[in-house]
Amino acid sequence: MRKLSFLLALALATPALAAEQQPSKDVLPTTPFKEGDVVGFADIEKLKDYLPAQFWDNREFFFYEGMQLQIGPTQRSYGTSDAYVAATEKHKGEAKIGEDGALVNYTGGRPFPNETIDCKGDPNAGVKIIWNFNKSWNGSGGNAAWSYTYWDRGEQLPLYYEGTSRTVKLAQNVEPQYADNNGDIFPNEKRLGAFGIDVDAPFDARGILVLTYRYKNADAPIKEAKNDDTWVYVPDLRRVRRISSAQRTDSVQGTDFTMDDLRSFSGIPPQYKWQCLGEKKVIAPVNTKTLAYPYTDTYNFGPYGFSYASDRWEVRDAWIVRFIPKNEDHPYHHKDIYIDKDTYEPLYSFAYDRKNELWKIIWHNHRYSEDWNGKVNKDPKAADGVWYPGWEGVPEPKNLRTVSDIIVNVQTGTGNRIEFWNNEGSPLSTKGKVRAYIDIGRLNKGR
Repeated sequence: MRKLSFLLALALATPALAAEQQPSKDVLPTTPFKEGDVVGFADIEKLKDYLPAQFWDNREFFFYEGMQLQIGPTQRSYGTSDAYVAATEKHKGEAKIGEDGALVNYTGGRPFPNETIDCKGDPNAGVKIIWNFNKSWNGSGGNAAWSYTYWDRGEQLPLYYEGTSRTVKLAQNVEPQYADNNGDIFPNEKRLGAFGIDVDAPFDARGILVLTYRYKNADAPIKEAKNDDTWVYVPDLRRVRRISSAQRTDSVQGTDFTMDDLRSFSGIPPQYKWQCLGEKKVIAPVNTKTLAYPYTDTYNFGPYGFSYASDRWEVRDAWIVRFIPKNEDHPYHHKDIYIDKDTYEPLYSFAYDRKNELWKIIWHNHRYSEDWNGKVNKDPKAADGVWYPGWEGVPEPKNLRTVSDIIVNVQTGTGNRIEFWNNEGSPLSTKGKVRAYIDIGRLNKGR
């Protein structure tokens, strides 16, 4: 059951309370570092005013002797694909916030322009931000090899998994070829997308297959919403089991990872109350200069296994939003999430237990498609190689991708590291291949 519950968790992750935790304002008129600087352990005080206070207070997990933190550009505009920009402009002003914070009348693109979000004056600002996050440009889904490891203060514990996964976006697509069908790939589509997992390791889990559907009405008010459906093929049983996905917030076999912690938040927004706490300039690892799993195992994650400190970091403008669960059985009192204002990628999040004490720090590394997509060198491991190819309607993906999630339990020193550094969002090449991949019958065939 351990291996099954972990894989279920991955499958389900298909993507006046502010006072005591309100982040401090910037106190420096200019940054004490510049692009190209390298910040070592002796100089980390320079970073303090550009880090969330919760992160700084637990810096022993993340900063270490020998670290080489390279300062990248400040406020670089990564943008999004031309097709996503066009969809945003076409549908500007259509999306609304409905009952329970539901997203109403949304077709494609960014639902709410940044300039219309007023954290101080609009009580819906927080839920608008999380919908922008939920609907941010992420290609046509996702395709990656992934590695999941469990750590205890630098020691890797026996629980680990490796495999591949794919997300297929079935609705709200922005490519011009889907415009006549309102962004759906297939007529009368009721699903937003499908997410599949194939497990390669360890040996006793090899051959497990998982398929999850998320439905369009997950965006609707709670009374209208349908929970995800998940099916798992178990080789030992040689049959497919349907799994209940109602309990998205359970920990995975006693680890620090829950179903909704991937990408800081991969849950269903109307199941939470949302508040915008404000904005802050933060420094974070936004566009990696190197690679880890599955390309190489030489990336330095620090002595605890939880660090990106020897990578490239950038100063970014971030929204800070808080969710408060509507479900009283939820393990979190609240979670605060720092979201990049330009790309709507997650930077940091901080989960508090039911006693309102800091429990988990979640942070991420990223990789920008166009910095690695050369026109000549096809080696995806090369800085000028083609890692993330374009496709019909999207010749240049212009996509900042999350390539690693780190979850640290600050109360115990344990945590999880999830790596997928070849994560890209190009679609399957034909509708026939899409149908075959999302077909539950595929699972019955096993491997």
